[in-house]
Amino acid sequence: MAVTNDLAPPTAASAPTDPGHDSGSMSDRLRSILRHDVPASIVVFLVALPLSLGIAVASGAPVAAGLIAAVIGGIVAGLMGGSVLQVSGPAAGLTVVVAESINQFGWKATCFIVVAAGVLQILFGLSRIARAALAVAPVVVHAMLAGIGITIALQQIHVLLGGSSHSSAWKNITQLPEQLMSLHGGDAFIGAVVIAIMLGWKYVPAKLRVIPGPLVAVFAGTMLAMVLPTGAERIVLNGSLFDAIGLPAVPSGGLSAVLLMILTIALIASVESLLSAVAVDKMHTGKRTNFDRELVGQGTANVLSGLLGGLPVTGVIVRSATNVQAGARSRASAVLHGVWILVFSVALAAVVQQIPKAALAGLLIVIGIQLVKLAHIRLARRTGDLLVYAVTILGVVFLNLLEGVLIGLALAFGLLLWRVVRVAINARQIPGSQRWMITIDGSCTFLALPKLSTEFAKVPSDADVTVEMTVDFLDHAAFEAIEDWVRQQESNGGSVDFVEIGSARMAHATAGPPSRSFGRAVWTDILGPWRRDEHADPIQAGVAAYHRSHAHVVRPHLDELRDSQDPDSFFLTCADSRIVPNMITNSGPGDLFTVRNVGNLVPAVGDPSVDAALAFALEELNVRSIVVCGHSSCGAMGALHSGAHAGPDIDKWLAHARPSLDRVRRGHPVAVAAARAGFGEVDQLSMVNVAVQVENLQRHPAVRKAVAERGVTVSGLFFDIASARVIEVTEDGLAHIEDDAGQHILPELV
Repeated sequence: MAVTNDLAPPTAASAPTDPGHDSGSMSDRLRSILRHDVPASIVVFLVALPLSLGIAVASGAPVAAGLIAAVIGGIVAGLMGGSVLQVSGPAAGLTVVVAESINQFGWKATCFIVVAAGVLQILFGLSRIARAALAVAPVVVHAMLAGIGITIALQQIHVLLGGSSHSSAWKNITQLPEQLMSLHGGDAFIGAVVIAIMLGWKYVPAKLRVIPGPLVAVFAGTMLAMVLPTGAERIVLNGSLFDAIGLPAVPSGGLSAVLLMILTIALIASVESLLSAVAVDKMHTGKRTNFDRELVGQGTANVLSGLLGGLPVTGVIVRSATNVQAGARSRASAVLHGVWILVFSVALAAVVQQIPKAALAGLLIVIGIQLVKLAHIRLARRTGDLLVYAVTILGVVFLNLLEGVLIGLALAFGLLLWRVVRVAINARQIPGSQRWMITIDGSCTFLALPKLSTEFAKVPSDADVTVEMTVDFLDHAAFEAIEDWVRQQESNGGSVDFVEIGSARMAHATAGPPSRSFGRAVWTDILGPWRRDEHADPIQAGVAAYHRSHAHVVRPHLDELRDSQDPDSFFLTCADSRIVPNMITNSGPGDLFTVRNVGNLVPAVGDPSVDAALAFALEELNVRSIVVCGHSSCGAMGALHSGAHAGPDIDKWLAHARPSLDRVRRGHPVAVAAARAGFGEVDQLSMVNVAVQVENLQRHPAVRKAVAERGVTVSGLFFDIASARVIEVTEDGLAHIEDDAGQHILPELV
């Protein structure tokens, strides 16, 4: 029987519902498309249409270029991409770059650059480096989008006021007062209405919010322009969508500038698509994105878009989120949304020409402002990345997008280096002693040499010193500095003892190139078994390792216990060498009063060793709990279950456990629960034995007295060696021990 918790070996989990899965009959898939994907595609189309027009206008490209990119992004990227529910098209994130490219090379040459960027994206996908793009620091991506949003808003505020945007953010800021003095009232009014609708749409009744806010805002602005004598400037669409199709032209000018622009568009489009795909994956439980295929699909779409005279294509989170929320189940939704845009652009081109530029400007201003997210700013502040966020925004806004991102990445990398390689070094005299203590914590590299020298200088030249090193990286320069200081200290009559708690050790510093040693290695050394082939005498080697690595850590705790002990629990467990009570209870010296015997038995007749330990623990130490802990693969229980003779002394001792075997045969509820959880017969006996020993303890006179007078608790545990998990054994079943120290009884196990 499958178990849904950690009480048994894990089984293969059922796959989540896959919105892109191709299983099922053709008729079922068709019904799903008609029921879910067609309605979702219409909603996405209504959102994408005004955005595509606005992005084209903001980029300085022909209006039809936005529609071409939307059609190709929907159909081609929708069919070939690696994300089932992502919707692609022209994106606000590339507006600034495209505008710069058009200004520098012209529109036709920009189309060539888009084609080349698409080819580069395809190469990225084929080379399987897609996931590397996700290594970009999120704070830089957030700041890049915020900077783009601010740039778009600064550009479009001039259009909303009836003017034209300028070539740089600085000019847009400095020319704004002059633009305000000569604003065009009709454009400003329409733009203000669009902004008001966009901002207020989330407050309207839910039934109305089914209609996309951007569509309502642009429609309202268009109606106002047609009804009122505003004189607002409208979009110009020269001919049909097919008339706008034209082959690109090879850019003229410096090759380096062209290559830089190709790389910029390819990288930004790739990163934005992949980050959008990651966000979409978090919105549904279906098939995860194939990132390499996604880049190939995006690159193919960009090649076709550039060849046909369209804007760059990328995955767009606004459209993708709308697609998921509208209930899409497959690629059909993204593809159909591209078909609807194509049909609209061909059949209703005249409608597009009625849209005032100020309406799209208002739409883009809101979109730009919404790219600056307060949640991202708060996150950057909490994580200490606010400087990176601010510098990246300033670079994107006042320099250009690529330079801003590169500056942000450089600053983020520098901050990362500072955080990762920094080391805390402190020299102090131990109170009440002539001995000094130097602690070195972190990554000890040549960058730490000035600090090492400063702290070493505080120590008297003839002092006895303990150097405590909690170091995960130690390079040769730092090692030599420490070694030189040790030689000087010892030559002056002092002594230096090393306590190496960290994973990087002085003895290994010159054995090879420095490498980071991870903390898991420390735990492996402390908790792992002896390597008998490495040491002739493992006891002596273990004691030496204890002295070298963590005796110093334990010493302060033992110092508090040197005159007395105050354990919390009486812990009775098996003598098996694989059971380490302090390890499985995360306890330290003085916490457990431990008694061990074969099979963790409490003889009902009475046993001098167990009775003496119980009496001392309860009457002298006043322990607050009593615990019996059994374990899996127990040799004692195995011998008892098989009935094999293990020798006269062992057989005589195991006779105390025969009541446990009888209880298993009579169908003890703990055995039933263990069987349901997938445990074998010997382990079932071990668990029942724990329950029986708990009962024996509860009948013990000393225990009954302690329970009545002081509320001492008696409980049972079972350690599953294979999974390294501890399970509570109750009177009638098993309980999973939760992290919050509570218990969750699993119905299928009782």
